[in-house]
Amino acid sequence: MDISDKREQEIAVVGKMIELYCRGHKHSKDGLCEECQELLSYAKKRVEHCPHMEDKTFCSTCPTHCYSKKMRDKIKEVMRYAGPRLIFYHPVLTVRHGINTIRNKRDSAA
Repeated sequence: MDISDKREQEIAVVGKMIELYCRGHKHSKDGLCEECQELLSYAKKRVEHCPHMEDKTFCSTCPTHCYSKKMRDKIKEVMRYAGPRLIFYHPVLTVRHGINTIRNKRDSAA
């Protein structure tokens, strides 16, 4: 997988998680609320400018946390809510994310 594919996949996972969170918490049916749109834009910028993308699978497995504290707390809240639900809405994306995370942990331990 090349670096642009990794960036696209990371943005896709984060985007789906934010979408699920927004629907569940904000009851937004017509796209993202302003707060969730701001979080998604911020996450996209972080992924697009990540200097570690070649060496990692996903932001959640990165040793460098480039999110501001406020945004890091918000994205963690989103992940806690949407992570378990993602498999019911996007099973292929969820399984692919899990496999890549396991691969990344295995490669780091070697």
